[in-house]
Amino acid sequence: MTAAALVQTPLPKPAPEHAGAAAAFVRRAERALDALCGASANPLRQLGAIGFYLFWLITATGIWLYVFFDTSLAGAWASVEHLTHGQGRLGGAMRSLHRYASDAFVAVMAIHALREWALGRFRGHRRFSWITGVAPLWLAFASGVTGYWLVWDELALFVGIGTTEWFGALPGFGPSLVRNFVADGVMSDRFFSLMAFLHIGVPLALLAAMWVHVQRLTRPRTSPARAAQAWTFAALVALSAAMPALSMPPADAARVAPVLPIDWFYLAPYPAITAGHAALVWWTCAALTFALLAAPWIGARRRPAAARVDAANCNGCSRCFADCPYEAIAMAPHPRGRGLVAVVAEHACASCGICVGACPSSTPFRSGERLVTGIDLPGEPIDALRARLESGLAGVIGSGAAAPVVVLGCRHGARVEADGERVLAWSVPCAAMLPPSFVEYALRAGAGGVVVAPCPAEDCEFRFGARWALERFARAREPRLRAGVPAARVRVFEAAREDTTRLRERIDAFVAELSHLPPPALAPARRTRTGDPLHG
Repeated sequence: MTAAALVQTPLPKPAPEHAGAAAAFVRRAERALDALCGASANPLRQLGAIGFYLFWLITATGIWLYVFFDTSLAGAWASVEHLTHGQGRLGGAMRSLHRYASDAFVAVMAIHALREWALGRFRGHRRFSWITGVAPLWLAFASGVTGYWLVWDELALFVGIGTTEWFGALPGFGPSLVRNFVADGVMSDRFFSLMAFLHIGVPLALLAAMWVHVQRLTRPRTSPARAAQAWTFAALVALSAAMPALSMPPADAARVAPVLPIDWFYLAPYPAITAGHAALVWWTCAALTFALLAAPWIGARRRPAAARVDAANCNGCSRCFADCPYEAIAMAPHPRGRGLVAVVAEHACASCGICVGACPSSTPFRSGERLVTGIDLPGEPIDALRARLESGLAGVIGSGAAAPVVVLGCRHGARVEADGERVLAWSVPCAAMLPPSFVEYALRAGAGGVVVAPCPAEDCEFRFGARWALERFARAREPRLRAGVPAARVRVFEAAREDTTRLRERIDAFVAELSHLPPPALAPARRTRTGDPLHG
């Protein structure tokens, strides 16, 4: 038996947008970390969840610090010093954890945004998540600035003067703001009460923005794997022990510190501001914000048509609603007054086809010249896949060749160049678009074996698609692969875009295995009114 070949049907849609050098770099980095710590604990694959974890760690340590903080002009610096040095190692450790967890939070947000941009995951149905992710960046920055202000040491004085100079560059403000920090007797205890209020209130607004950010996601991942939590916490503890957070001397308007330890995660704009470029910093921040908000529309391609519901074939089972990764499907009263019917929000639909694979009426055994299912993709109807499958198998078998192997893969996963031998292959937007009944239908239509090749579960373009596909073919999720399908003739191989060679090797091995099996004993594929296969 020669090497397996994949005969690709021309794809009706363009290649995925995230096929550039930046995406390739991200994927190489992810796979390198997969080898080091495993895909389930890979921090690059759960940056959003790590961000939530860091937020709660910052909150917990911040509560500890606030309990011992004196919100007064005279007591602020002294209370922080007592916390750092007067509680043994605990107070200093809590302060250092608070500081470095805050820095890590900014770093994780930045890496998360860069990763999503590199992979092209900021347009179309992801537009809402991208745009709502801009506000948390600024809220995190404001939270950090008010935190440094509260310490009221020489660095806090620098931050205060820099902030007022920054706002002084705006119309309606002026140099008088700065005098509040350089003139004796002007600062008051009320100011520190205000700063403490802001340092609590802004993070609450940040949490609300983070909540909005994940609203278009089904089952958003807000808690990382335990291994990722452990590694993150251990790294922060080690950093805290190696470089504990310490205060500078107390703020003194009559003294200028010769050297200041700048925290570049939060205070990066301040050297430019104090050098007299406050207006330039404003323009830079405004341009960056505008670029982030406009990114989903810059160079955007035409979106594929959203899934459409055929109310006459929808029985209201809610499987599509349960499986949609982006909350693009809701259940509403059926127009004919019998139960429920699915309703698609077109602006949130990813056109992934996961809902099609979940629909019980998508079975190819249904009678009719055209397969009309309860929910379908107008650009890639499930009927077209059945027609290609039937014609492909009929052409090979009609020529007198041996029973071919059918490979059904994910368009965002591994690909193999066609060379025209013994294997028929088609790709769909997501492997979860493939109803398990298509595997049985292919075997009954003359296929010698079937390979389903989803992306790895942790690397799915559509969040849960690979996971749902794996569970369906493992008979752990509806719609399930029927128990009567011979397991020896079905393989499910997880294969990422970079696994093309490995996938081909596994297909070769499967073809070799099939050559030693007796002919399949399944009855020929026949369509029925109910969609159940007939057994001969």
